[in-house]
Amino acid sequence: MSDIRTLPGFREFYPEDRAVLGHIMDVWRRACRRYGFREWESPVLEPLELFTEKSGEEIVRQLFNFEDKGGRKVSLRPEMTPSLARMVGAKANGMPKPIRWFAIGENYRYEKPQKGRLRSFYQLNADLLGEAGPAADAEIIALCADCLLGFGLTQQDFRIRVSDRTLWFRYLASLGVPEAQAVAVLGVVDKLERGAPKDLLDAMTAALAGTSVDPVKALDSARAFANTKSLADIEKLAAGDAAMTERVADWKHLLGTLTIMGFGECVAIDLTIVRGLAYYTGFVFEAFETGGEARALAGGGRYDALVKKLGGPDLPAVGFGMGDVTMRDLLELKKLIPAYADGPDFYVMILGDDARNAALEDIANLRRAGFRVEYNLKDGKFPKLIQAAEVAGSKYALVYGGSEVAKGVAKVRSLADRSEAEVPRTDLIPALRAVLEEGMRAIQP
Repeated sequence: MSDIRTLPGFREFYPEDRAVLGHIMDVWRRACRRYGFREWESPVLEPLELFTEKSGEEIVRQLFNFEDKGGRKVSLRPEMTPSLARMVGAKANGMPKPIRWFAIGENYRYEKPQKGRLRSFYQLNADLLGEAGPAADAEIIALCADCLLGFGLTQQDFRIRVSDRTLWFRYLASLGVPEAQAVAVLGVVDKLERGAPKDLLDAMTAALAGTSVDPVKALDSARAFANTKSLADIEKLAAGDAAMTERVADWKHLLGTLTIMGFGECVAIDLTIVRGLAYYTGFVFEAFETGGEARALAGGGRYDALVKKLGGPDLPAVGFGMGDVTMRDLLELKKLIPAYADGPDFYVMILGDDARNAALEDIANLRRAGFRVEYNLKDGKFPKLIQAAEVAGSKYALVYGGSEVAKGVAKVRSLADRSEAEVPRTDLIPALRAVLEEGMRAIQP
């Protein structure tokens, strides 16, 4: 047999691994539905221009893109936000606002595989469109926090660091940075925590090329502003600036709402967070693990211009994304992954042809009632069937032999302690529901 392996950066999911992924998705879905969000889906293959229009031609190096047999330039989706913007834009005028949508989909990026980052990954996207005020930003941040808490994490396990590109734009304007250069300057700010001093200065010089702004002073000012960690400090910086003072009121609304909702402990002001993508327009945030590797767990923010840019109406929007790869790493570290249990509720042991028809009838009825049931497809002796039930991962067996069928009963057997009890076949469904809820004591005399 040829040595054909999984491609670099891609994963195989054996049942145990798929169960973990399913758990992550279940937590995401439950949280989103509690917030009134509706699930949507888009094609995994999209026109290439959908992504270049949003992010520019430089994104192509990260894409799995090619020309299809119809001569169209296409790409596997690297993210879901552009598809969302297109779909909402097509029907937004007839949709009630605000729009609350979420999606869980597989995305693909051609980048170097490394810890926490693969070429194929699943991601939750949750977006609220049609509401421009800070109440919508608070709702999205609260949902992000509740997703993390849904895994069994506490508010001490993560921090949601909130920043504000609107505040940054207004601050940079006060320094004399032209609007056309502001996005490039924020690209430098995004690297303040990890960039070498010379590299940062070179980048700032390039960002301010053609302006009269001193790059050294601009870098120093950006560092000072980025170190602002409290609302009181922001208020001091805003003093005398009407536009910035107005923005402070939005900050008070945002933080006050999150505090009232019970998330004040895990939310912090951090102006070093600016999110590298140019389409962000207002509040932005990232969630980080507080210990260990301080890994990033989620990120998002406001993107009020994107829907219009992609051909839709002028529609404010805010959202976030959370990936499965980093999430699984953290849950493993915290020992918060549930024990794998994907076996049947009951394993039916059919002992002989005389009992098979009765057993098959009951098996069909049990499955229709929602029970997970397996049985021996071919005849076997009792010890081998017990072993098969245990291998299947069942806690209980149902025994059908000639004597049981003649009496009109099925024998329920605990595979843990070997206790047994007979149940009339006419009462089988309610009796077995009781067994799953209460154990064998529910049917023992």
